[in-house]
Amino acid sequence: MLRNFIAYLDSVKSRDPAPRSRAEILLYPGVWSLVFHRVAHRLYRVRLYFLARLVNHIARFLTGNDIHPGAKIGKRFFIDHGFTVIGETAEIGDDVTLYQNVTLGGTDPANGIAGKRHPTLMDGVIVGSGAQVLGPVTVGARARVGANAVVTKDVPEGATMVGIPARQMLVDVTAYQRDFLPYGTPCSDCFDPEKQKLELLQCEVEQLRKRLAELIVEREAPSAAKDEGDMPLFKERDRA
Repeated sequence: MLRNFIAYLDSVKSRDPAPRSRAEILLYPGVWSLVFHRVAHRLYRVRLYFLARLVNHIARFLTGNDIHPGAKIGKRFFIDHGFTVIGETAEIGDDVTLYQNVTLGGTDPANGIAGKRHPTLMDGVIVGSGAQVLGPVTVGARARVGANAVVTKDVPEGATMVGIPARQMLVDVTAYQRDFLPYGTPCSDCFDPEKQKLELLQCEVEQLRKRLAELIVEREAPSAAKDEGDMPLFKERDRA
């Protein structure tokens, strides 16, 4: 158990360059939020709902993070800073990172029957500060949600979502994707949030150019094959 706890502290340090030691990480509100949630979730599972809510209330007062006791959270989960809200039916995989002011919120079921109302985040997801992921959507493994984005639909594996409503960036994620990408989106000048609309349009134009080139190749291929098929006929005519 101690080994797992040390591994968790090391995973936090690998995602945040600020701490100089493991002991410093023990002061992080996100770490304490997870500790309190583990206790509250166990109480919730044995139907001690009032005690679970009491632990949750204390955790919210001390850390600023509000994690419902019913939420299911995997290994090495990290909230960088605070003021994050996670709903009752949310499910979070391993190695997920949330920045400040993130909401994993629910939607009111149309039939009035309570059920799966909150998001599911698969392994390795990163959600940038101020982002909102709403409803019973699934965010695929290793996906990134940019700062202040609003996600209301399923996110493909490895995708990067930006904007309101969130749209997938039309760039090849393998060009910049690393084991961990701080804040969920590239931080170079090429992806300056102030120029987000222009960059999206440029990406769309580039994709259209590539598609046009593919269509031209596809169109020319049958013509070339037909010309090759006609060559013996021309040769026979020449011989005649």
